[in-house]
Amino acid sequence: MKTFKAKGQDAAMLEKYGVKPNDAILAEEKHMGLYDDLINNHNAKLIAGGAAQNTARGAQYILPPSSVLYIGCVGSDSYAETLRNSCTAAGVRAEYLVDASVPTGRCGVIITGHDRSMITHLAAANEYKADHLKSPDIWKLIRQAQVYFVGGYHLTVCVPAIMALAEEAAQEDKVFILSLSAPFIPQFFKDALEQTSGYWDYVIGNETEARTWAESQGLQETNDISTIARKLAELPKVNQSRKRVAIVTQGTDPTVVAVQGEKEVREYPVRAIGMEEICDTTGAGDAFAGGFVAGIVEGKTLEESIDMGHWLASLSIRELGPSYPFPKHTYQPSDPKA
Repeated sequence: MKTFKAKGQDAAMLEKYGVKPNDAILAEEKHMGLYDDLINNHNAKLIAGGAAQNTARGAQYILPPSSVLYIGCVGSDSYAETLRNSCTAAGVRAEYLVDASVPTGRCGVIITGHDRSMITHLAAANEYKADHLKSPDIWKLIRQAQVYFVGGYHLTVCVPAIMALAEEAAQEDKVFILSLSAPFIPQFFKDALEQTSGYWDYVIGNETEARTWAESQGLQETNDISTIARKLAELPKVNQSRKRVAIVTQGTDPTVVAVQGEKEVREYPVRAIGMEEICDTTGAGDAFAGGFVAGIVEGKTLEESIDMGHWLASLSIRELGPSYPFPKHTYQPSDPKA
């Protein structure tokens, strides 16, 4: 997924393409002119993106070399080569299915102040097939992994591939993590999401995604994040060897965490930074997930893993796009007294 980002746009750009502030939507026909418009008329910057790929690069930013494998689908074009190069530079091993009949996916991002609106044309990303995942060479790599992370966007693409990972995780007592990714996932892909829910060891979403999930479930209480997090945590679970953890981020407000079977819902404050330091919030959730996943891979506690997520997100929002600073920064635990 290639990201086209234009900063400093006004409401007219949003109105032109029928987009709301802080939207996260799939592109329709009316949006197809956006990508050339951003490049030709708004000095957009091209950045390697894709939510799960951002998370993969984020986790590898913290983990030892060659710790992360990313699997997806790209076209046979220059954007695909850029993605490969980006993964290589980040130390991520990318094993792409290549579909030459469609272009590599694109995401147009319009930044207005500290708001970002994302319009995604999945293109090749929408053509992934489970046959690629189950091919001997790829499945061998899958079997070697101990933690699986799936972005919710893939629920629009290939549920059988997700279920293959989920079932492998449950059978082999590996960790399965899913991100809700965007409000339209629980809203329009409710059945696919429910099919995977029994396998979630960790489920991550922001407050809007959590509330949309609650609405899709017909829950009466759709405003209280603690209640929603607890409902997510208490969904039926296939692998009973570990409790499910539901994590809801809330921007600058504390992250809410519910653990299956535990009444107390915990809150963890984010790392505060000045508004003047914020460059772009695009990919902040992906960065949080990357830091959190890195913590889980390293065997850190839940509290430490969440802090690693907050740390990486605080770095990412100082950059343009879903990016991480180089030279690499070294994770430092937050001061609990701060």
